[in-house]
Amino acid sequence: MNASDDVQLPSDWEDGDQPEPGRRSSRRMALIGLGVICALVLAAGVVVGGYLLSVRDAYEKRNTVTITRSTSDGERPEQIEGTGRNFLLLGSDKRSEEEAAASGVVGQRSDVMMLVHVSEDGQDVYVMSFPRDLYVDIPGHGKDRINAALAFGGVPLAVSTVENYVGVPIEHVALIDFDGIEGLVDSLGGIEVMVPQSFEADGHQFTEGTQQMNGEEALVFVRQRKQFADGDFQRNRNQQAVLLGIADKLISADTLSDPLKLRDTVAQISPYLTTDEDLTATAMVELGLSMRSVRSNDLYFLSVPHGGPYTTSGGASVVATEEGEMDKLRKALREDDMGTYYAENAGKY
Repeated sequence: MNASDDVQLPSDWEDGDQPEPGRRSSRRMALIGLGVICALVLAAGVVVGGYLLSVRDAYEKRNTVTITRSTSDGERPEQIEGTGRNFLLLGSDKRSEEEAAASGVVGQRSDVMMLVHVSEDGQDVYVMSFPRDLYVDIPGHGKDRINAALAFGGVPLAVSTVENYVGVPIEHVALIDFDGIEGLVDSLGGIEVMVPQSFEADGHQFTEGTQQMNGEEALVFVRQRKQFADGDFQRNRNQQAVLLGIADKLISADTLSDPLKLRDTVAQISPYLTTDEDLTATAMVELGLSMRSVRSNDLYFLSVPHGGPYTTSGGASVVATEEGEMDKLRKALREDDMGTYYAENAGKY
């Protein structure tokens, strides 16, 4: 952001699931992307008390990418209709060069992918998780797991893939890698998370009910799947629970009333954050203004419709799409009628 860029304020799988190297490393990334929601709720805090100047420099430490979109035949539709605003949150299992060489994995994979729909009036936010193995069309690459789009073509291809699949335009995208998450949760002083059932993992005890977690505990919590009957799908819900805890803490008066804490939180996550180049500090504040009345009980979580797991003729383990039900979601997104859709489908997948 330039100095002249002023803002006018209003008056993948767990160990043992797949034998190939590197999957153990990607398991660590289950929480990746959850902190990215701060890019949506943080803006509300930025405008409270005129904090923009104190956080702008920290925010500018992020990486940016140019988004060019395409369809499966190489060209984006001239117009994708839709009301409300849509954002894509991605989590990357990006590793250091040493880790990548040791694992034999090339490129990044988005083990966490969430579509965020903000209603036209800015009053409600719907967060939809995609199964990472959902078998969809990836422009220029045929059908594959949806999380492979990031590996094939980076953030732009991930945006195109999701945009084409859901049938509505994506306004902004944000991606975060592993290292930013633990620090984010710790910079907030920990978060409260709803634990679905008691279990132990990696030396940590998780007890059914609301539990206070630090960054390390939150990461361990969202990595687990084998303790649950529906595995990865419950892990998606656990990711959402941690996301809600992050959003609740960010929106809280305690965070927004402390400019130093707010600045430190932005500084903690920005080096690990990649956004489209248009998601500037100015755009963040404008977004915050449109969402200034949103609180944690205005956030609604669900999963996109999907079928069950199956194995392709090529031997890949994937999750089937459910086109009939997806058409209902596409219509609700286009018409900004997610309230009705949520009432009829929450908890269905």
